[in-house]
Amino acid sequence: MTPRKTLAALCTALLALAGCAQAQQHDPATPIAVASKVALRGEANNIAVREMRLVRRNDILTVQADLANMGRSDRTVFYRFKWLDSVGNQVGDGESWKQMTVLGLGEQTVKSVAPTSAAVDLRLEMNVETR
Repeated sequence: MTPRKTLAALCTALLALAGCAQAQQHDPATPIAVASKVALRGEANNIAVREMRLVRRNDILTVQADLANMGRSDRTVFYRFKWLDSVGNQVGDGESWKQMTVLGLGEQTVKSVAPTSAAVDLRLEMNVETR
């Protein structure tokens, strides 16, 4: 095999591995655009963030996110929103962790409001445990 073909094969393999690592960070039922705003701590355990709606009202960002349990077993979800400014720095003191149960094959909506008008982006941090 020539060095050029070897390099091409190596690049293809690395891209495939990177794609697999990215895919494992969120449930496949979570759209990629939404997954970019989700920071999982551990496995998704069949919890998918189906939709996330961001709206700016009175110059303050608000969010609603729909979490769906794709499995039949109940899941306990610990979550919080981390609000970011235009350069990616955290805005405000940060939220405390909240806990909720998403029943098997069920769906729940979580909501939050940015602490200041400086927030332009967010991350939904989640830790999903089996009950």
